[in-house]
Amino acid sequence: MKYRLVIFDMDGTLADSFPWFISVLNAVADKYRFRRVAPHEVETLRGLTSRQILEWLGVPLWKVPRIARHMRALKTQRLHEIALFPGVDRLLAELAAREIMLAIVSSDTEDNVRRVLGPHNAQRISHYACASGMFGKPRKFRAVLKRSAIPPAQTIAIGDETRDAEAARAVGAAFGAVSWGYASATALQAHAPDVVFNSFDDIVARLT
Repeated sequence: MKYRLVIFDMDGTLADSFPWFISVLNAVADKYRFRRVAPHEVETLRGLTSRQILEWLGVPLWKVPRIARHMRALKTQRLHEIALFPGVDRLLAELAAREIMLAIVSSDTEDNVRRVLGPHNAQRISHYACASGMFGKPRKFRAVLKRSAIPPAQTIAIGDETRDAEAARAVGAAFGAVSWGYASATALQAHAPDVVFNSFDDIVARLT
């Protein structure tokens, strides 16, 4: 078995939160005075890197932590609107049954992540590293690697955004891109993922 540790992103990878994100984005834009997004512009955003998105929206880096805290608070209030993608339960059960260690690194809080996962799935996750800054995932990845005692060469990070790819590269782990998340497949392909997953069954087939 090539990978002994799988580090999952949450939003857009395991949790179907993109519709909620789009539903609140313009209200947040009005509050923090950045560019609103019209419906026809959503696909444009999905094709950009995380840094390009901030530039397109006109969000300076110093505002990002404040906006992120506000978004987390909004999400906590409406967590009932966010569900796991169909197939996540079986995915986590299959990987855990094969003694692959599972971790989640997320910009969201650990409490929110656990609530969306549900108690049975949450128990299958060995390590949580949550509430990361927008570009703070490399530090969280390193913390998971240290706690797990599994080397980067036997680790794959699975996510749906370009910053997930950048974080994996920063720590020497492989990166698996999912085709159903926030970023478009084209944007992720530009970051040369080690593997592209088109379904949860695909993840199980390739990792076990």
